[in-house]
Amino acid sequence: MASAIGKSTAIVVVTEGGPHIWAIVNAIVDRLGPVSVILESPESKKQLLLGRARRQGWFSAIGQLGTMVLTRLGKRFFAGHAAQLIAGQKLETEPRPDQKIIHVSSANASDCLQAIADIRPGVVLLAGCRLLSRQTLAQMPCPVLNYHAGIAPKYRGMNGGYWALASGDTANFGTTVHLVDAGVDTGGVLKQARGKPEPGDTISSYALRQAAFSRDICVEAVRDALDGKLATIKPDLPSKQWYHPTIWFYLWTGLTRRVW
Repeated sequence: MASAIGKSTAIVVVTEGGPHIWAIVNAIVDRLGPVSVILESPESKKQLLLGRARRQGWFSAIGQLGTMVLTRLGKRFFAGHAAQLIAGQKLETEPRPDQKIIHVSSANASDCLQAIADIRPGVVLLAGCRLLSRQTLAQMPCPVLNYHAGIAPKYRGMNGGYWALASGDTANFGTTVHLVDAGVDTGGVLKQARGKPEPGDTISSYALRQAAFSRDICVEAVRDALDGKLATIKPDLPSKQWYHPTIWFYLWTGLTRRVW
């Protein structure tokens, strides 16, 4: 679909999926119209572990893997809390029956680029997918935005909400929509939203909590991109990249600071 002057109003979201992402997608659909979702295959756990071991060493990588396993178990154990959060915030966390979904191997693969070329979107929103390579970015036909579950640039990388709380920085429990460049959450900041966790929230539910108070900024940023009105802001914050907490740090912080 295109406007009268030929500018595309098609919207693409590239993601690995997840309940919090579908909540955002459905909010965009409700406010702006149909969205084409390009769903990439998750990276294998083996490749994730090897990549982290190369970057940070095996000691940290194994510690992070422990927290990831514990988080997955926590999602099952605290499923009741998540259900209450979803109901209370009126989140729609599943794709709708008429949702267009295109399955690709990777956000950087040729099948993803071909899908985007076929759709000819006015904006691409990344939400929980692989980091795009410089080569992929160079072939994008429109603005590329990213929904990041943390306040950038202070909490770039993984688990931004958790790290804000674990650092005692509760005022920066929030999210960012930013332009995408070749760095890790380093592109120009467009929109930010801040909220607060509720009793019972843990690292297993922070993403849902953040999505609940971030739907509006995602809609606004996508609309601005379609209207050609993107404008960056400059948060007066230091820049740091964070990773998954190791299991020993996570347990110690939970016991001493009650941040789970």
